[in-house]
Amino acid sequence: MMPRLKLLREFLTDDGVIFVSIDDNEVHWLRGLMDELFGEERLIGQMVWRSRNFADSRPVSGLSVDHEYVLAYGRSETARIRGKRRDEAKYANPDDDARGPWTSCSLLGKANAEERPNLHYNFTNPKTQEVFNPEPLTGWICSKATMEKNILEKRILWPKKAGGRPRVKIFLNELRSGFLGYPSVIDGLFTSDGTEEMRDLFGEKSLMFPKPSLLIRELIEQVLDIDDVVLDAFSGSGTTGHAILQMNKADSGSRRFVLIESESYADSLTAERLRRVIKGVPKTKDDALQKGLGGSFSFVEVGNAMHLESLLKGDKLRSYADLASYVFYTATGEEFDERAIKRKTNFIGESAGYDVYLLYEPDMNYLKNTALTLDMARSLPKGSGKQRLVFAPTKYLDSIHLEENRIDFCQLPFEIYKAVKPKKA
Repeated sequence: MMPRLKLLREFLTDDGVIFVSIDDNEVHWLRGLMDELFGEERLIGQMVWRSRNFADSRPVSGLSVDHEYVLAYGRSETARIRGKRRDEAKYANPDDDARGPWTSCSLLGKANAEERPNLHYNFTNPKTQEVFNPEPLTGWICSKATMEKNILEKRILWPKKAGGRPRVKIFLNELRSGFLGYPSVIDGLFTSDGTEEMRDLFGEKSLMFPKPSLLIRELIEQVLDIDDVVLDAFSGSGTTGHAILQMNKADSGSRRFVLIESESYADSLTAERLRRVIKGVPKTKDDALQKGLGGSFSFVEVGNAMHLESLLKGDKLRSYADLASYVFYTATGEEFDERAIKRKTNFIGESAGYDVYLLYEPDMNYLKNTALTLDMARSLPKGSGKQRLVFAPTKYLDSIHLEENRIDFCQLPFEIYKAVKPKKA
């Protein structure tokens, strides 16, 4: 775990947060490891997730372990979670108060007269002259001076009948934030929900104890903005990607995800789940999934590293399509379509900002003797009229001629990884 977590820490932004789930057997080891890598002061919290909704009927020890843990650590002191969104449905303005929507709060405190004598006093309704005495075991929630201020500001809701208890107005615009603290115990989302989701998508239980998408969605919502990126280094059944697609569908967001899975089911299960939720599953119980969540992704199989030295020596040169796929996606961040390649003109695809070209053959003589010349630049197709992004071993053009021909130049070779033909969602 050490080298993997160390690498994942480097991927985090300064305000980034990492969530790691683990069971009861190893949580103490993980906590020590995370403290060493991130620092004890970077612990945001250790949450208990009640993952089992029915007790284990045959536990070896006699104890049914119904929970797992989720550890949250930040990259820096700026990293934190948002908290639980405050329920604002209870705020209203039935009396047209100029201060806006409000809700009422009990004035009863939690300390007896011995513990907090300053919270035990009498106060009077200025209209009815009714006197309100403190409860012996609770007192009031505020001092006498604060209570008198609330009375003057007409924040007290007096009871309509004698003997009732007054309440105080709490105005929505006075609250510092729309969020409350996120609970350290997560309940109501179980592994059985994740199993049911997979049955709904595949018709059978395809992976043991998958996490429910709503659990991952809850955690992601604590840290991710509408256009951020989430990385799941152990993606399993693809729950994280499913959760991101749900969120983008709900608020038209542009969140992106990177899922990594080294097991043999990466294509047949992890990626296939995403294909199905994107396109739609007619027989599912979920109305949104019947129509499909929309979105797209590229499935890429990472192979052996193609190092700079290897390219210079001519070792293990990759096919034109392999290199085209890599440089197009790396440069544009958009999905590559191999069908767009036109070898005669070196065109490999069009992105939102570029027409992209690649001068390359998996042959050292070609690489040593090929350069982007002025004649080549002028012979490039007109294309869409966008700026041209040209990859080539070298160039014989100055910046003036590059600008005249709408060209941004990128030199080969460079360190890349082999990417097999991406499979469309």
